[in-house]
Amino acid sequence: MATDKKEDLRIQKTREAIRKTFEEMICEMDYEQISIKELTQRARINRKTFYLHYNTLDDLLRELQNEMAQDFIKRTEGFKRPMDMDKITREFFLCSEELGKVGERITCSGNYKYISRKITNDIMNQTWKNESRSASENPYIQNIIMTYVSQSTLAIYKQWVADGKKIPLEDIISIATQLICHGINAFFSEKTTAKTNLVTHI
Repeated sequence: MATDKKEDLRIQKTREAIRKTFEEMICEMDYEQISIKELTQRARINRKTFYLHYNTLDDLLRELQNEMAQDFIKRTEGFKRPMDMDKITREFFLCSEELGKVGERITCSGNYKYISRKITNDIMNQTWKNESRSASENPYIQNIIMTYVSQSTLAIYKQWVADGKKIPLEDIISIATQLICHGINAFFSEKTTAKTNLVTHI
């Protein structure tokens, strides 16, 4: 029994080493430049050990994609779309921040846009299209709504990262929520009201 536990722990540590190294390499280079040879050298394992866990790098990538998608889906479980877009937008930013550099790289780098698109499609297909209210929409209208929500959220996040995250996290969440849920007119209307109230109090 003790031997089995040691073996399980060894397998777990090996997979963690492979994943950690893979994510580090994603942050440094394009996916096409990542090789099993270099990955195993960095992780200090031999190629045979790698193949005990994964058949190809694509399998490793699919595992990462699936985990990223499923983590977000789990975090937003129970939220209603589109009624809870404020909560969903918030969870997107929080989830992205927790993923760290590898999340930024996959979401923001043009070289990984096809991976980001795959994750986004997985999330949309498993959430929006399963919502009773969303599913009752004309499918073409539904596609437009899904595209607007996903692309707007991603665009705001990418610009925030590109600007060096100069805006505090809670503030960018508030801005994104206001723009996505209520539109640009409501956003500027709220800012005008806030300025008017400030002048009145002065």
